Amino acid sequence: MIVYMGKKVKYVHIDAWDTWDMDASLAPIILPMLKQLKETKQGAPFVYNEDVPENLHTDYTGEEAISEPFEERWFARWDYVLDEMIWAFQWAVDGKDVLVDVPDEDYREYSERLANGYRLFGKYYQCLWD
Repeated sequence: MIVYMGKKVKYVHIDAWDTWDMDASLAPIILPMLKQLKETKQGAPFVYNEDVPENLHTDYTGEEAISEPFEERWFARWDYVLDEMIWAFQWAVDGKDVLVDVPDEDYREYSERLANGYRLFGKYYQCLWD
């Protein structure tokens, strides 16, 4: 049984083709939810330094941890993670997840960014709340 917004959902219809290409079935649902979360978020979870560019790193200790720039960086770090997830799911929705339209010289960069966006989605899955 699924509980949604405090209400029990007794039945969800899944067709055979939904699991045949499950990533394609889920991406159009996940993408708008990620975009809405980014636009309406009121909080942000802890984001690890390893998941953001160096300019967003912080040490979470001492005076920096109670400063205004720290708070701005806290949200900027979450925005970065959300942006990477959104980028990856946008590619899936647009049908470009197989990277057929990417020039050979950019293939590795795009492939790594897609993998990172999906990795971040898994890592921060329990942080997708507002």
